[in-house]
Amino acid sequence: MLAGPLFRREVLINPRPLKHYLMRAGYVLALFVLMYTAGQATIGWQTLGDIGDAAKFGTFLFSLFAMVQLTIVIAASLLFGSSTVAQEKDKRTLVLLLMTDLSSVELVVGKLLSALLTVLTLIAVSLPVFALVHTLGGVSMTQVLWVEVICIAAALAAGAWGVLVAFWREKTFQTLAISVLGAVLFLGLLELGSVAAGAGSGISQGLAAFDPYRAVLGVLNPLAAQPGVRTPTVGALSSTVSLLGLAAVLTAYTVLRVRTWNPSQLAFEQAATAAAEAEKSPSTNRHIHRKVWDAPILWREIATRAYGRKMFVIKAGYFVFAALAVLFLYNSPANAGLVLGLISREGFAFMAVSILALVLTNAQAVTSITSERDGQTMELVMVTEVSSREFILGKLGGVFFNMKEVLAVPVAFVLAAVSRGTLGGENAVYVLVGLAALAIFAAMLGIHQGLTYEISRQAIAHSLGTIFFLFVGIFICMMLIVEARSSYSLQFLPFLGFILGGSMGLYASLSRKNQSPALMLSAGILPFATFYSITSYLLGNTLGVCVALAVAYGIPTVAMFVPAASGYDVALGRSSDKG
Repeated sequence: MLAGPLFRREVLINPRPLKHYLMRAGYVLALFVLMYTAGQATIGWQTLGDIGDAAKFGTFLFSLFAMVQLTIVIAASLLFGSSTVAQEKDKRTLVLLLMTDLSSVELVVGKLLSALLTVLTLIAVSLPVFALVHTLGGVSMTQVLWVEVICIAAALAAGAWGVLVAFWREKTFQTLAISVLGAVLFLGLLELGSVAAGAGSGISQGLAAFDPYRAVLGVLNPLAAQPGVRTPTVGALSSTVSLLGLAAVLTAYTVLRVRTWNPSQLAFEQAATAAAEAEKSPSTNRHIHRKVWDAPILWREIATRAYGRKMFVIKAGYFVFAALAVLFLYNSPANAGLVLGLISREGFAFMAVSILALVLTNAQAVTSITSERDGQTMELVMVTEVSSREFILGKLGGVFFNMKEVLAVPVAFVLAAVSRGTLGGENAVYVLVGLAALAIFAAMLGIHQGLTYEISRQAIAHSLGTIFFLFVGIFICMMLIVEARSSYSLQFLPFLGFILGGSMGLYASLSRKNQSPALMLSAGILPFATFYSITSYLLGNTLGVCVALAVAYGIPTVAMFVPAASGYDVALGRSSDKG
């Protein structure tokens, strides 16, 4: 009753497309592939010695599944929650919804549950797989159920935040960036507050209740919180109630403000300004025209407010996150060990700010194209004298100009490490070259996906989803390799299915319209080269990592740029040329 007709419509329509069933089956298949890869990497073809070995493997596998699923759930909820409303704004249909007899509750809750329908479906289909892990031992069914409950609560909280930002902000890029930055800053401030308040204090426990990752870790390791208890109690009731309460507060605030935020006050201001100018006499009505550069697309991206007036808010939020990373390093003891047994604390801080910078760069790139489509200006640009090459280069130039402060932060981290003597000059060059290759790839990927998919939500989901799953796949590979502790050359075969699955998924995403041999080669090379980069990094071969990254991400960048710059028909998939 609260969701209303919007949710009922989604429930009726969502199961009709084939992709709904492919997504459900694909997620379960991915979990089984990950299970097989983890088993081969850690156990191999050996027979489990006793029940204890099976239980140990079951505990490790369930921990991996739980952390990966929670990360996917939070990211997907943020993306779907923000994009489902942003699409309505871009297509000018939100005003029509506001003019109907839908109440504010039906509008907000309907959009929230509609956006989370796919996420909740994936959580549901994962339950049988988690129960299968339970049969290995080491994991109780109570732990399985609590992890699923935490995932549902985290999805509702993340989705409510994404819907709030989407109804609040007007521009799609602002919506995506503020949603991601807000969630990251929220988790970072929770960790900072918990550490500052002390491990056993009531404030620390209250803040930790809002952190879904701490809740999952508490369910996975109940003895850590109850060291003196012989039979610990497994549960995360406080975290579940806190996350559901947070989702309810965010949703209630959105319901109260949705008709104040929408229609945008900017539309009324523009109408009032136009009316005031029309009342002026011709002698006093003067228009000051700005001079357009010889590169009009680049001029629009740089010299106009194409992405709203609040870009500084997004960059300020990113700088706050970078400051938290610096504070994390400052409070780290001198003899601190590796984070998750994989990477130094300096490297972890650099990785965190770099990944967020790449995500924002990708979001800027894809929304620069989807805004043209939704504003119905793409076809107008195509009939002007602006060539496709000038269009793509202008968009790329605008992306890097708007993100220059964001991308400068990881560079500053590298320079600071060089000045402190913790990173050599040669390795610093390798790091910066790899960062540049990833940044160019992220920007070109966003533009490519924006041109490939006509529906903005699909373009944004595929673009950000590709970046997200690349990083998640890298993290999983590093976790499994470190857990295996065996020869890296012998681990290639267990990871082969995992790598091939990534190659097929990447090819399906990149070549929806332009099925070129170059994109096929790129999709085949990138996961293999990424695996080589991980093993080279763990072996200390820094030059090999740099070369592998430059080649692995440089080839798909060129493969996406050439058809996009060749002509509008080729870029939009309207040409029959598949070369």
